Amino acid sequence: MSDLTIIARIEAAPGHADLIRTELEKLVAPTRAEAGCKQYDLHIDHDAPGTFLFYETWESRELWQAHMNAPHLAAYMTATEGKVANFTLAEMDRIA
Repeated sequence: MSDLTIIARIEAAPGHADLIRTELEKLVAPTRAEAGCKQYDLHIDHDAPGTFLFYETWESRELWQAHMNAPHLAAYMTATEGKVANFTLAEMDRIA
């Protein structure tokens, strides 16, 4: 079974880009320390500074699901409630 790749795109609501960036940056260190996390990189869009993207690689979907229930992710959700304009997530398998 191949690794699970996650692409998460977060678009801040107007006026909240700095808060969203700060809260997303808080996720990086604890997530990288989680079981099964192979890569967890945060990016910002050059042309849309309120748009962020996580590129993640996990050993399995089960370990990624555990991450989705982690306390630091719950804290992020609370801190950013109502401040995210759009969120999309893609679960992907590398094929080549």
